[in-house]
Amino acid sequence: MAAMNRTPFRNVARALLALILLSHASVLAAEPKADDQARLRELDAYWAEVSRSVREGDFDAYKATCHDEGVLVTGIRGKSQPLSEALARWKQEFDDTKAGKIKASVTFRFSRRVGDASTAHETGIFLYTQVNAQGKASAEYIHFEGLLVKRKGKWLILMEYQKSVVTEDEWKALK
Repeated sequence: MAAMNRTPFRNVARALLALILLSHASVLAAEPKADDQARLRELDAYWAEVSRSVREGDFDAYKATCHDEGVLVTGIRGKSQPLSEALARWKQEFDDTKAGKIKASVTFRFSRRVGDASTAHETGIFLYTQVNAQGKASAEYIHFEGLLVKRKGKWLILMEYQKSVVTEDEWKALK
C-alpha cells in the first residue's frame, strides 16, 4: 500500500522537475551569449558599412561587402543571378550618388538573426530610398534574407534574397 502512495508523488515530482528544467532552459536560451553579442556587434558594423557605402556612393566599399561568388535572389522578379551581375547593373546609381546627381540610402531592421562565429543568416526588412535628379523621392520596403560568411576576419554576403515588397507598417513593426 505504501508503494502505491509514492507513485503519484513521484509522477508529480517528475513533472515539477521537468517544468523547472524547461523554464530554466528557456530563460538561458533567451539570454544572448557573449559570442552571440560579439557576432551581432560585428554584423551591425557590417550593415552600417553597407548603409554608408550606399549613402556616399562608394561602390568599391559596397562591392567589398560581397562575396566573390555571391548570389542575388529576387522573389519580386522571380530570378536569381550572380551578385557580380547585379553590382554591374547598380554601379551607375553609385556613381550618380557619389557625383551628387541623386541621393540614396538603405536602412536595415531585423526580425531574426541566427549564426555562429563564421556564418550568419539575417532576416528582416530593408528600406531603400532615393531622390532622383528631378527631386522625386521614392521608398521601397523589401523583406530580405541575407546569408553571410566570415572570411579572414571580415563578413561577406554570400546570398541576398529580396523576398517581397512589404508595407511601411510592417517596417515600423520591426523597430
